[in-house]
Amino acid sequence: MTQVLFVISAADRWTLDDGTVHPSGYWAEEVAVPHRIFSEAGWEITVATPGGKAPTLDRLSLGVAGGMPGKRREVKAYLDSIESTLAHPAALDSVDANEFDLVFYPGGHGPMEDLAYDATSGALLAERLASGKPLALLCHAPAAILAATRADGTSPFAGYRMTGLSNREELLNRFAKKAPWLLEDRLKDAGVEYSKGLIPLRPHVVVDRNLYTGQNPQSSKDLASRLLADVGSSASDGPLGVH
Repeated sequence: MTQVLFVISAADRWTLDDGTVHPSGYWAEEVAVPHRIFSEAGWEITVATPGGKAPTLDRLSLGVAGGMPGKRREVKAYLDSIESTLAHPAALDSVDANEFDLVFYPGGHGPMEDLAYDATSGALLAERLASGKPLALLCHAPAAILAATRADGTSPFAGYRMTGLSNREELLNRFAKKAPWLLEDRLKDAGVEYSKGLIPLRPHVVVDRNLYTGQNPQSSKDLASRLLADVGSSASDGPLGVH
């Protein structure tokens, strides 16, 4: 059976440049849609967070910003169905990423607050990238790579093609003008070959070697479907499916 490590931010806020706190957490669609796609494929999912703290849902993601009402209802219903799983995650420092066929990071503003600075996550990402095994990050989740550094201070992700929420998309949020930094800028500073779609808030997925990234919440389905095709095929052939 294909094993997935689902790494979710434990942050419940995003601290802005003026010191104010914006309530935040994970983005509903980015957890619900990939989790459902993987689960329906029969994949086994382990949810982990820093410290094993239950992740916080960003309530904005179930409002107008989360899409049409029917879509939001479906997303909420699915999250309700996995509530017990989300309420009892594993502690990130207690899991061995090598035991998983796929490591997947959903976004929301939460990663900007904790995973971008989390040494455990940073080490996991650096090791995973070097292993050649599939690694996927969605929307704001690529902020987590900022905690991954080589001994010389450079990023192991430098030179990789990646995407993540663009500056233009971020600035659609009224509070983003107070952001201490923007993801697109930091990815470029890390040496990433940043890519974005021509039209904001449309699906855009980038694959470079074993690294899979999606630009925004709208990319959730496309990213998960691509992983289902690629990782599922590899796992069925082995050795990824052998533990």
